[in-house]
Amino acid sequence: MKKIKLGTSNQMVSSVILGCMRINGAENPEKIVETAFDNGINFFDHADIYGGGECEEIFSNVLGKTSLKRENLFIQTKCGIVPGVMFDFSKKHIIESVEGSLRRLKMDYIDSLLLHRPDTLVEPTEVAEAFEALEKSGKARYFGVSNQKPMQIELLKKYVKQPLLINQLQFGLKHSGMIDQGIHVNMTDEASIDHDGSVLDYSRLNDMTIQAWSPYQYGFFEGVFIGNEKFPQLNQKLNELAEKYQTTPTGLASAWILRHPANIQVIV
Repeated sequence: MKKIKLGTSNQMVSSVILGCMRINGAENPEKIVETAFDNGINFFDHADIYGGGECEEIFSNVLGKTSLKRENLFIQTKCGIVPGVMFDFSKKHIIESVEGSLRRLKMDYIDSLLLHRPDTLVEPTEVAEAFEALEKSGKARYFGVSNQKPMQIELLKKYVKQPLLINQLQFGLKHSGMIDQGIHVNMTDEASIDHDGSVLDYSRLNDMTIQAWSPYQYGFFEGVFIGNEKFPQLNQKLNELAEKYQTTPTGLASAWILRHPANIQVIV
């Protein structure tokens, strides 16, 4: 498994992340986690809202049934989405969310905390105070964001002392806007429209690690493109290459992301 440096830190992590959003629907979560670790994945992604918190509890139970050691794992969680409210980046909510995740995970600290989608009413000073308190208490080691564009990140950086190492963004073969705009410069077609503030270039210039979520999806949770009859040409080529290189279409879709020199992590 390829290892990369996380953002501007010296922390080395696997280039592939096991996403735990749907672990509550798995028949054998122990096998999933152990297989991931045995294949070099040491990074596990959570969020306080996944399964209403159940996914973090299941992951904790899995660790209790296996020989995996906490010190060999990199645990990430996210906060800020509040069902029925939308978003909350207040100091109180951020700290309470992390403490809730730690209780469910049965852990003393998380390795990285991400702000989960932008909060229009964010008070950056409250985020800064929350991050400072979490770092000083040892409850969170690293910090980052999710689904944010460069100017939103710059606003946070004006107040937050801790480096923002990560930006988690949807990216894949059928959600490739981050690179489409870059190869349609000064053109008038739809792909030339900058939807994200040049977030890919910004991340590379600032040594932020991009984490690609839902890499096999098209649209916004519209479905998986692999094996989907809506995309015959793409799937034909994936199948041809999979046979040629003795791998799977899913493996190729992952490799396409990992090939990019920005050192993007893939969440599977």
